[in-house]
Amino acid sequence: MNFVAPDTAGYEAAAVALRNNDVIAYPTETVYGLGVNPFSEEALDALFAVKARDPERPALLIVATFSQIEDKVRCVSDAARRCMDQFWPGPLSLLLPAVSGLPGRMLDDRGRLCVRCPAHPVARGICRAWGGPITSTSANLSGAPPAQTAAAAGLPGVALVMDGGVLNRQPPSTVYDPETGRVLRQGAITAAMLSEVVGPPGR
Repeated sequence: MNFVAPDTAGYEAAAVALRNNDVIAYPTETVYGLGVNPFSEEALDALFAVKARDPERPALLIVATFSQIEDKVRCVSDAARRCMDQFWPGPLSLLLPAVSGLPGRMLDDRGRLCVRCPAHPVARGICRAWGGPITSTSANLSGAPPAQTAAAAGLPGVALVMDGGVLNRQPPSTVYDPETGRVLRQGAITAAMLSEVVGPPGR
């Protein structure tokens, strides 16, 4: 396992690992996450094995900018765009309708991707170095507490850990459906904050 610093060499090493379909761990504004190439079945096999994760539970994606996922999304509603403008970068994950042909393990039962642009500069820096989105699921075995340190994020099967120091425990990202106005997971962005931007649920 390779522990690297968030510098030029570290970002390049992370990008190489992702190109090799390896699993990496990296800091976000909430916890350490596990990242792979989300469009490689081989990489997803490795990710789900490291976490012992139920394959029916899709992993969300992070991006440096929306342009990195734009070609994987069928459309972006006005409500979704307003959420991005107001809360990205930040702890808001949006459900967006995906184009056909993407791995099923990245989609919910309605064929949607869950995407956010994180506030943590290291997480975005990895996406820039790699040149696209990566998965973001907490660095822990399913059901165990999420990792707050690089050492704890170094699970068996993780090839590289980007050391972002000790993270302060924060609420998770809010998962939001901009089409229905429903909050699927309450986090740092509250329903009231969302309603101010897009209106009340069922608008």
